[in-house]
Amino acid sequence: MAAARTYDIVVFGATGFTGELTAAYLAEHAPADCRWELAGRSTAKLEAVRSRLAAINPACADLALLQADVADPASIAAVAAATKVVITTVGPYLQYGEALVAACADAGTDYVDLTGEPEFVDLMYVAHHDKAVATGARIVHACGFDSIPHDLGAYFTVQQLPAGEKATVRGVVRSGAQFSGGTFHSAMGAMSRQGAAKKALAARRAKEGRPEGRKVRWVQGKPGRDSVLGYYLLPMPTIDPLVVTRSAAALDAYGPDFSYSHFAGLKTLRYTVGGALGVGSLVVAANIPPLRNALKKRIKQGEGPSESRRAKSWFTVDFVGEAAGKTVHTRVSGGDPGYSETSKMLAESALSLVFDDNPKTAGQVTTAVAMGDNLLARLQLAGITFEVV
Repeated sequence: MAAARTYDIVVFGATGFTGELTAAYLAEHAPADCRWELAGRSTAKLEAVRSRLAAINPACADLALLQADVADPASIAAVAAATKVVITTVGPYLQYGEALVAACADAGTDYVDLTGEPEFVDLMYVAHHDKAVATGARIVHACGFDSIPHDLGAYFTVQQLPAGEKATVRGVVRSGAQFSGGTFHSAMGAMSRQGAAKKALAARRAKEGRPEGRKVRWVQGKPGRDSVLGYYLLPMPTIDPLVVTRSAAALDAYGPDFSYSHFAGLKTLRYTVGGALGVGSLVVAANIPPLRNALKKRIKQGEGPSESRRAKSWFTVDFVGEAAGKTVHTRVSGGDPGYSETSKMLAESALSLVFDDNPKTAGQVTTAVAMGDNLLARLQLAGITFEVV
């Protein structure tokens, strides 16, 4: 990646709810010598965000504002060329994301987002991974609640197991929080495009291949009661197990034979059945355009809960890892997953790419591969807990 850049970090989509939270986190926590700026479609809205940031940190009054629109390729290319890392919160990414990925891959610019859209990630791998490898760009998707707690949580769990052995890990997520409008819109889009998503995944697998001499797989678990955790389990077909197994495929530390299963954890059987019915109903609604559009209008993008509501929110991801007769129970936990902690994870990912001595890599990579121990340490210092229970 070229060293001579005007900025270290640009926040693209800074006028959105999560984008402004990410910028506010940087205003409080970025090093004084970090050169970071704001980008978005509306200069007037960017100016309003900058004024609010200046109330947090007076130095933010001098932040540069970059007008850019995904519909204007020249403006997106200019953003990518100006900075070392682009943070983007502009989704749904399948609709708005590719122009910026392409620009970053072309310019050798590192890129982080908070997508949870598997089809988008797979399409970007097929289209832009090779170019990013050639230019040295690190394209790191899913740097929010999707999928850092799961990716780095599994990475942390494997470190507690005997090395070089066949290992199985299951992740069980629980949360008391309000999902973001952007996440809901992305999820509805993904559920309505399952056929297209399968084609994108097949194309990626054909291009990517499998690790030589090792086995890595995602095992679709079954509903039941976890004997270690005591929760009722509901399988979660999200992007998270895909990210975890891609980290495992890239890193020998996961051992010669690694499998991962992913669940939601519920305290009672009644809630488990209700959750399964609720997810099933959403899948049906997502594939009926009038119902899908009505739900998307009801839950709007760019809006989120109040600060007091976010302060009461929480998440946990418990992991049970087994290898060579040893069982370990680890946990990742934090506050509001969809907004406060996601903006923290996204900002710390960008800061790590700029300032940390990370493993040498390029192309589309996961957080565990790109930043691993450095990002894990950053998040622990930032208040997200990784622990052996």
